[in-house]
Amino acid sequence: MRLLSVQDLRTCFFLDDGELRAVDGVSFEIHKGEIVALVGESGCGKTIVALSILDLVTLPGRVVGGRVVLDGKDLLGAPPETLRRARGRDIGMVFQEPGAALNPVFPVGEQIAEVLRVHGGMAAAEAESEAVRRLGDVGIPEPEKRARSYPFELSGGMKQRAVIALATALRPRLLIADEPTTALDVTVQAEILELLRDLRDRHGTAILIISHDLGVVAQLADRVLVMYTGKIVEKGPTARIFREPLHPYTRALLASITRLGQGKGAQLGGIPGAVPDFLSLPSGCTFHPRCSLADGECTEHFPPLRSLEYQRQCACYKVDALAPMGSEGP
Repeated sequence: MRLLSVQDLRTCFFLDDGELRAVDGVSFEIHKGEIVALVGESGCGKTIVALSILDLVTLPGRVVGGRVVLDGKDLLGAPPETLRRARGRDIGMVFQEPGAALNPVFPVGEQIAEVLRVHGGMAAAEAESEAVRRLGDVGIPEPEKRARSYPFELSGGMKQRAVIALATALRPRLLIADEPTTALDVTVQAEILELLRDLRDRHGTAILIISHDLGVVAQLADRVLVMYTGKIVEKGPTARIFREPLHPYTRALLASITRLGQGKGAQLGGIPGAVPDFLSLPSGCTFHPRCSLADGECTEHFPPLRSLEYQRQCACYKVDALAPMGSEGP
């Protein structure tokens, strides 16, 4: 059952040098209990999509068009009070920097308890007790002790767990996790991924995970949305995307990661060039300057997102000519 529908979302930053289209016509859906990954290189607009969903884009940025529909209600067209209620109660957000998401002058348990008191209507004693329980639920050892700890006293992994406990304090139906495993060691990464999976399995929480780490996405996501220069260029089930990527950009991303069984001297693939300046994007398909298949057609108009078999979509004029990549993915 559909929980969230993002339709033709457009977010611009109005700078002295011109209008920067950070999110340009993005559309996707998330169903109840589903984990969807939004992937792409740094600077392609992934975080701005998340902030736009919650209408948290700050000036000089502004959501200029589209709809964000949660259970039939358009959040972007709703009164401010409705949107404020939706944040936390319906949609939780795990921000990219866990240290910045926690107030450094209050113990972490007190921060969670405040959410439960102010937005959950709990009495003070009940909220404090529940905050300890929530810290235990996310795998923090000695939760009674850690509830009295300040953020600077926690390791990176414990900070991330505390942020997840804070974001899910009101049991939101959708959790947006922006790079939740960045800067964590491999063991802690695996624990955080297991925690997110457990949230889905135990509480039916839908998750939008934003990541540039394709290994993380392969382990966790049901579906993948591939983003480039503010647009979605490919969508599909995770297994299909990793086994048979269609868009040249998706293929290049997958070719650039290490796989099990790869020989010691094996060369990783790479993507020539860099993500272009959003203020001076190339005409047509914005990936064409980095694409070996591009021709004149690719420079004229951005290709439409075509629906294909196996619930897939791809925005590429050359998709029918692409040979199978022959990769089983990571």
